[in-house]
Amino acid sequence: MKIWLTALLLVMSGLTRAATFSFALIGDVPYSDYERHQLPQMLATMAEHNVAFVAHIGDIKRGSDRCDDSLFADRYQLFESSGVPFVFVPGDNEWTDCDRLSNGAYDPLERLGKLRSLFWKDGFSLGQRKLHLEQQPGDYPEHARFRIGPVLFVTLNIPGGNNYGLAPEPNPEFLARNPLVIRWLKESFALARHEKLAGIVLLFQADPAFKHFSQGLGHRAYREFQESLRHETLNFTGQVVAVHGDSHISRIDQPLRDTKGKTISNFVRVETFGYPMMGWTRGVVDTDLPSLFRFETNPWPPRQP
Repeated sequence: MKIWLTALLLVMSGLTRAATFSFALIGDVPYSDYERHQLPQMLATMAEHNVAFVAHIGDIKRGSDRCDDSLFADRYQLFESSGVPFVFVPGDNEWTDCDRLSNGAYDPLERLGKLRSLFWKDGFSLGQRKLHLEQQPGDYPEHARFRIGPVLFVTLNIPGGNNYGLAPEPNPEFLARNPLVIRWLKESFALARHEKLAGIVLLFQADPAFKHFSQGLGHRAYREFQESLRHETLNFTGQVVAVHGDSHISRIDQPLRDTKGKTISNFVRVETFGYPMMGWTRGVVDTDLPSLFRFETNPWPPRQP
């Protein structure tokens, strides 16, 4: 155990000093037997690219599949087998939507509790090599952050779908979770400013509909989050990246606007591949770049030259 911890500290110290490194982003996968069969090979390929970690930003099954313990255990074993640290953020398919009959008619909060007992049971990532995670104190261990070089990475439980509720007023679960999401967001930006970091990367599942928000039509489940994100980004001198899935459209753009409709230049949105298109996105941090980040999309299986 002592040898393992020593090796971990050496790995972490090396990553912390890095000025140039890369990381891998996936989401909305696996949705089919084919994707489940292919994902271990894709994870191995990402590791071969010497990424510092892999982040899965939610939806580890298709929406019609059951939310059974056996499926959760399968995904845990799959992610734990990753050759590099593996960071997971929950999506709606594995908890908020589990009350559907096709999903087994589970209590969503009970399913979230089961996920927590597997994926966020301690202060470390998944994978054969681990990253130490600083978790938000309290009942939301899936809210975490870690620093590599000049960049702070932050995970947030913001699921897609209707996580607000069907009634005019938000449901009790949303009222309990959303203030902690906003607090973790603001505290993370404050930390990045205090440490004079060059960048911050936010990892969450939901597509918050940036275009609608810029038109004054923001979804009520994400409006406060986007208002806080806009405020914090405008008051941060570094680069901001928001990574999400949910819409299954691989894209890299700048959809966040200020109150006058002008593009916020230090903000980039990265959406991961999603079923039926399988693939992964490689993020590169390079302090010699004015933009700090660059991103490369990699469809799966790899295209032949």
